[in-house]
Amino acid sequence: MPVPRASRVAIIGNVQAAPSFRDLTLAAFAERLASSEPVPGGGSASAVAAALAASLVAMVATLTQGRPKYAEHAPLCEAVAPKASALADELLDLADADAQAYAACAFALKLPRESFEDKESRDRQIRESAQVAAEVPLRCVERCLDALQLGEVLSGRSNKNASSDLRVASLLLEAAADGAAANVLVNLPLIGTNDWTVATEARVAELMQTVAGVARDIRAVVARGEPRPPLADLPEWLGA
Repeated sequence: MPVPRASRVAIIGNVQAAPSFRDLTLAAFAERLASSEPVPGGGSASAVAAALAASLVAMVATLTQGRPKYAEHAPLCEAVAPKASALADELLDLADADAQAYAACAFALKLPRESFEDKESRDRQIRESAQVAAEVPLRCVERCLDALQLGEVLSGRSNKNASSDLRVASLLLEAAADGAAANVLVNLPLIGTNDWTVATEARVAELMQTVAGVARDIRAVVARGEPRPPLADLPEWLGA
């Protein structure tokens, strides 16, 4: 089961808060990635890449709105644009959360054994911080799939001049999901084998299979360059 919220707050609270990555320039973020500091790392980079991709999906929807040629897809674009933007915002938050969770896990691993009378207490902190460090990138994989699904319904139903942007989004999201998935799996051995780790490993495999399929579908539609008919009804997951 997931680590309770109170425990997650306590775990991350062991690490000094850093400025949000969203407040950095791209150059400053890239400089931090290139530094010898352990965070930000691949998990945060994956989340940021996914945020950029979700923003591209929002852009394609926005560029389609108000164009008479695509009027039949107006309801779809009106639903997709804000959802894609919200995903981009959430993914930027996950970039921060990933760095904090990783730093907390690293902190727990460095706790000196001699400072703990109860070895189980130290081991428990490691397991709990590792689980948080796995939960955050798992959410990133899920959000990547959400953004891909938005891109898929848009493909062939949006401004053709921006179709290549959907292809770029699909590539970024697939890569970001793969990177985040790797960060989930690398933390599972620190937790040990239990119901949660077994279920999480299976969940990651299922998500990545779906991610690959949806990303491939987007690129196939873009490559064909043929319009698709409007959706008769918007999917329930679009909130319509």
